[in-house]
Amino acid sequence: MELILWRHAEAEVGEPDEGRALTAKGHKQAWKMAEWLDHNLPNSCKILVSPATRTIQTAEALGRKFKIIDDLAPGSTPEKILAAAHWPDSREPVLIVGHQPTLGQLAALLVTGTAQDWTIRKGNAWWIVQREQDEIAGNFLRAVMAPDLLSKQVSK
Repeated sequence: MELILWRHAEAEVGEPDEGRALTAKGHKQAWKMAEWLDHNLPNSCKILVSPATRTIQTAEALGRKFKIIDDLAPGSTPEKILAAAHWPDSREPVLIVGHQPTLGQLAALLVTGTAQDWTIRKGNAWWIVQREQDEIAGNFLRAVMAPDLLSKQVSK
């Protein structure tokens, strides 16, 4: 199974937390990462998104259908995200658009086996793959991408 963790792009400061929208910089981050993801994700990828405004706006930059999942809201747990993604049994790759600190904890859990406080920066994507070889399952990090590493200019 492949699980892609995409942290929402930069958002405004304010309350209520779930209503915060992306800043102009956040929209640019989302567009850049969305372009990279669109070129690399299979068409069959399932996209699951937190109900917060900033995650929905981040996912909209991708231009694909997605499903809003309440269990991905701020304050979720790695276990809830894994359940929503049907890890490790999903036949299709799953893209999660969510929040810190949960995405970082989930990345640490999948890569090391322990939910540590790792940081996934705003707009970044971490691509984690589970492979089974000789009846031994293991997870590995396929890619980590940041919008500021993507040099192509996006004009939207």
